[in-house]
Amino acid sequence: MPSHKAVVTASVGLHARPAADFVRAVMDTGLPVVIAKDGSPAVDARSLLQVMAADFQHGCEVQLTVSETALDGPVSAENAVGALQSLGDLLEAQGALQPALRH
Repeated sequence: MPSHKAVVTASVGLHARPAADFVRAVMDTGLPVVIAKDGSPAVDARSLLQVMAADFQHGCEVQLTVSETALDGPVSAENAVGALQSLGDLLEAQGALQPALRH
């Protein structure tokens, strides 16, 4: 089962814009990606509501996974690994993409 670990770096976690950007990127892959953190069940990463409700906070390590049953041969498995890596890169870059907060 292709999977990839990443850390949520957005200061607000996966809420509001970071969550929407992530879910949009997941939808663009066309894969049924699930996202989970230790101690919590996996949720459908294609669902903005499920991602936001799961409360993936800043600094949280997450596991991105695609079920083997959703894949069609080794080429698709390689594509899934690449897609999960890209999604992980997005999660880890979101903190750098946010403007500095003004007080």
